[in-house]
Amino acid sequence: MPSTNQNEKHINASATPPLPLAGLTVLEFCHTIMGPTCGLVLGDLGANVIKIEPVEGDRTRRLSGFAAGFFSGFNRNKRSLAIDLKSPDGLAVIRKLAATADVLVENFAAGTMEKLGCGYDDLRIANPRLIYCALKGFLSGPYEHRPALDEVVQYMAGLAYMTGPPGRPLRAGASIVDILGGTFGVIGILSALHERQRTGRGQRVKSALFEATAFLVSQHMAAEVVAGEPVPPMPARRSAWAIYETLPTMDRRMLFVGITSNNHWRSFCEAFGLSALLVDPALQTNEQRVAARDRLVPLVAGVFLLHTLEALAKRLEELRIPCSPVATPSDLFADVHLNHGDRMHRTLMSNGTYANLPGLPLEMGEHRLALRRQPPQAGEHTREVLEELGLPAGEILRLSASGAVGHDALR
Repeated sequence: MPSTNQNEKHINASATPPLPLAGLTVLEFCHTIMGPTCGLVLGDLGANVIKIEPVEGDRTRRLSGFAAGFFSGFNRNKRSLAIDLKSPDGLAVIRKLAATADVLVENFAAGTMEKLGCGYDDLRIANPRLIYCALKGFLSGPYEHRPALDEVVQYMAGLAYMTGPPGRPLRAGASIVDILGGTFGVIGILSALHERQRTGRGQRVKSALFEATAFLVSQHMAAEVVAGEPVPPMPARRSAWAIYETLPTMDRRMLFVGITSNNHWRSFCEAFGLSALLVDPALQTNEQRVAARDRLVPLVAGVFLLHTLEALAKRLEELRIPCSPVATPSDLFADVHLNHGDRMHRTLMSNGTYANLPGLPLEMGEHRLALRRQPPQAGEHTREVLEELGLPAGEILRLSASGAVGHDALR
């Protein structure tokens, strides 16, 4: 569970090899989830990610409801530069930063960066090696100027239809499209960096929410063609396996089980007193068992009611049959597997508490993809970044006094 200890140190560093993206400088002009996900992945992998925020701070910091954890969850391993992009002095600082950066990531509304004079065509003049990643609602085409949200494109591309029961479309239970779109942005950036090694030139990269959602739903598009009929929503789907169910146990808890192979079926029947089914000629193949679901699901449900969840889950695990209780996000804080090997990052939350949050789902040789920086305060690193840029103390003081950069520059 989250901790309320506000005095914990935020860096858990040890001597390790340089991370894969060490030495790479990334400017992140992003808010909410899609762009910050892209920056988070690059930062976790070792890039120097500088988050460009308005002087008053990223508006994501002030979101509430289900969005209350967005900033804390997607902004570790970054530094914050607070700056007024609409002021000539602020814009001059950005242009100077962009002239030496390797990557720029932005997820503003279409045309915003261009209006500010910070579009790719503006910045590549001084830095032809710049990789410029635009994260948008849509790729180039008829929709490219439409506003979009994760939830909007889930409806547009059929994901909400496939998630809810018939007649009740539902968004997925996490911001999967924002996260996937940001991750595809990383793939594009890394590909462009690899190509830059050969050509010496940067390029514009674009990833988008709508196309990311269509990519997710492509499995159902393909299934429709193969089956010759539209695929129903997932709650009403025709199962590919006889037993692929969430069923109640003796202690009135719910356990999902997937009996997806002949070995699974044999092991289950032998372990739970259903061996007679193994010699039934009508149940010898998976296809036959799928056709007999109306008969088999009640039999398996009856077995579940004879055992507690813990006992049943333990036995199924021993049999190597996939299963899981119905977990909640709260259960993950103390999950023994997630907490193995420092994969959870003790993260400072916006309310001053700490919580264990999952790191990147990666293992890479001897690298430790650790939490090196807590999510920054707005403008926390403004002075530091400006000093690295070569600005003298007097100029930093002038920029701060004029409001071109955040007052944190005076710290």
